[in-house]
Amino acid sequence: MPNQDDSLLLYLNEAIATTRSKEKLFQIVTEKLRLIFRFDMIAVVTFDSSHQFKRLFMRDYLGDVPDNGSRLSEPTLVAGSPTELFVRDPQVQQVDIRELTPDYPEFLPFLLLQQRGIYYATFVPLRTGGQLIGLLSMAARQRPELLPDDRLLLEKIGSLVAVAVSNTLAFEEVARREREKSLQLTVTNALLSRKDRAALFLTVAEEIDRIVPIDYFGVRIRRPALGTQGFVEFSKQPDGSFLVLEDSRWEGVPDREQMQAEIIGVFTQPLLFTGPEFEQAARRYRLLQYTMEKNGTRAMLGVPLWNKAEHAAALILASHRPDAFTTDDLNLVMSLAPQITLAMQNLYAFEQIEALRAQLEREKTYLIDEINTTAKFEDFVGQSAIMQQVQTRIAQVAPTDTTVLITGETGTGKELVARALHNLSPRKERALIKLNCAALPAQLIESELFGHEKGAFTGAHDRRIGKFELADGGTIFLDEVGELPLDLQAKLLRVLQEKEFERIGGRRVIHTDVRVIAATNRVLEDEVAAGRFRADLYYRLNVFPVRLPALRERPEDIEPLMRHFLERFTKQMGKPVRGLRERDLRAMQQYSWPGNVRELEHVLEQAVIVSQGSFLEFAGFSAVAAQAGPPLSFLEQNEPLKTLREQERDHIMAALRRTGGRVSGPNGAAAILDINAKTLEARMKKLGIRREHQVVE
Repeated sequence: MPNQDDSLLLYLNEAIATTRSKEKLFQIVTEKLRLIFRFDMIAVVTFDSSHQFKRLFMRDYLGDVPDNGSRLSEPTLVAGSPTELFVRDPQVQQVDIRELTPDYPEFLPFLLLQQRGIYYATFVPLRTGGQLIGLLSMAARQRPELLPDDRLLLEKIGSLVAVAVSNTLAFEEVARREREKSLQLTVTNALLSRKDRAALFLTVAEEIDRIVPIDYFGVRIRRPALGTQGFVEFSKQPDGSFLVLEDSRWEGVPDREQMQAEIIGVFTQPLLFTGPEFEQAARRYRLLQYTMEKNGTRAMLGVPLWNKAEHAAALILASHRPDAFTTDDLNLVMSLAPQITLAMQNLYAFEQIEALRAQLEREKTYLIDEINTTAKFEDFVGQSAIMQQVQTRIAQVAPTDTTVLITGETGTGKELVARALHNLSPRKERALIKLNCAALPAQLIESELFGHEKGAFTGAHDRRIGKFELADGGTIFLDEVGELPLDLQAKLLRVLQEKEFERIGGRRVIHTDVRVIAATNRVLEDEVAAGRFRADLYYRLNVFPVRLPALRERPEDIEPLMRHFLERFTKQMGKPVRGLRERDLRAMQQYSWPGNVRELEHVLEQAVIVSQGSFLEFAGFSAVAAQAGPPLSFLEQNEPLKTLREQERDHIMAALRRTGGRVSGPNGAAAILDINAKTLEARMKKLGIRREHQVVE
C-alpha cells in the first residue's frame, strides 16, 4: 500500500507540475483517485480569503451532469450551508447526507445527490501555505470504509490538489485579466478609429461575444421628451453574425411605452438575471415576459452607463441560455462601461457636428439670399400713423414664438414684415425658410413642406429634406397660405399642434421646433365660410394678425418711398441723380396704386433707366395713370369708387396694353406686375379678361 500511495503522490505531483489545463488536471486526479477510493461523484469547492463565499471549481458526476448544475458555479454564502461545518473543523470527514438534510432542507447539491441515490460523502480539506482554500468532496452510493492510512493519504492528496487549484486559479486570473485588457484595447481602438455608430458598437459586440457568448447586444437610452429608445442594438443570427435591430420593430406592440416605463428603473443599477431569477423577473415586468416569449430570452445582464435626472443609458446583454452569465461577466462588462460611455459621448458630439454641418449646407442657399435681403425697421419707409401701428405690432410679437398671420393686398410688403419678425426674434441666428404656396402644383407642395423618402413616388430618386425640417430652430414663412389644398391644410394643422410630421413615404416621426409666419392676400374669413379653408387652421394661424395697409391708404408715405427707391436704384445702376417734378409727385400721390409699393418700386426703377434729362421721366406711368382713370383729386364727390376687383381688372388691362397683349416673357405683363405668368392667366380668367383682350382692347 505505501508503495502504491507513494507512486500515486509522485504521479499527481508530476501532473500538477506539467499540466496547465484545469479540465485535464481534474481528469487525471479523478482517474487516479478512483483506482484507490470508490466514489460516484467528485467535486472541488474553493473559498474566498475570508471563508465567507464558496465557488464550485470543478465537478464530475461520472457523465451524469444535471442541466442546471452549472448554476452552482456562482459564488454562494458559506453561512447557512453544510460547508460551514467543515470550515469550522477542517479535517478529513465522512458524513451521511441524509443526516444533514433536515438541517439544510434547501441545499441543492444534497437534493441532487439524493435524487441519484448518493448518500455518503467524504470531505478533504485543501490547504496550501497553511491556508484553507477549499474542499475536495467525494460522494458515493455505498458507504466507504476509510482506514487511518487512507485518511493520511487523502490529506497528502489534498495538499497536492490545493497546490494545483491555487496554480489554476492564478492562471485563470491572469488569463481573465488578459482577456479584459484585450477587450478594453479593442474597444479603445474602435473608439479612436470609428465614427459610425453601428460599426463601432458592432466591434464591441463581437469582442464581448468572444469572451461572453451573447444573443443580443444593446445600448438603450431614456430621454424625457422621447421616452426609452434603442441607441444601437444587435441580434445574433444563425451564422454567428450580428444584425442591426431597428426601433421600428416595436411598432404595433400593445402597451409598448407602458411596458418600457415599468422597467426603466431596473437598469439604473447593475443587474444579473439568469435561470429562475430571469423567470421571476419576467413575471414582474411585462417587457421581459415579452422578450422571453418572442425571442426565447432566458438570461440578461445590464450595466448602467449614466443616470442623471431624467436622462439614463444602459448596456444590456441577453442570451437564450439560462446559465449564460456569471458575476465575473458582470464585472467584466462593468469595467467596459467608462469606455462605452466615452464612446457614446464622442458619437453624440460627432453626430451633432455632422447634423449641424448638413443643416448649414442645406441652409446655405437660403442664407446667401438672407444676407442681401435682411429687413429691419429702417426698411419700413414712411411715418404715417397707420404704418407706425404696424411697426408697433411687429415689435410686440417679434420676440415671441407666436404664430403670425400677415394680411394685405399684393405688393404691400408682407415678406418684408416676415423678415423683420424673424430678424428681431431670438431665432435670427437660424434661417428664414420661405415657401410660396401658390407657386407650385398641389402634388409638389407636400414634398416641399415635409420632404420625401427615396422611392416614395415616381421620380423620387433621392431623399429630400422638406422646408419644415430645414427650418428647425428657425422660422418658416408660408406666403399665399390661402392657396393650400384642403388635404395639406390638415397636415399643416398637425405640425402647428403637435410639432411633428413624417416625410412622404417615411415612417419615422420627425419633431421640429419652427416658428410659423403665414401671409395671404385673401380674406380667409370668407374662404372659411365658402368651405375652401379649414376653420381650425385659420384660428391656429390667426393667433396674432398683422394687417398691412394698401398704399392708397397712406398717401403721405409716397414721397419718402419714392426718394428711398430713387436713391437705391441710382446707386445700383450708376445713374446720375435727377430731379423730381412737383406735378409728377402730385400725380403719384393721387394715383390709386392697385399694385401698391411693388408697383411704385417698378415705376421708379423704369424711370431711372429711361430718363435722359435733368428730371425723371414717367411717360409710361402717365399712360397707365390716364388709362386707369382721372386722379382721385379730380373725381366728383358723388362719383362712386371702383371696387378692388374693378381696379385689379383695369390694372391688368393697362399692363396688357403696354406689352401689346403679351402675358409671359421678360417684356410681358406678368413681369411688369411682378407675378407668375400662370397666376396672371388665372386672374385674367377669373376677372373675365378673354384671350382676345390680350391683343385688342
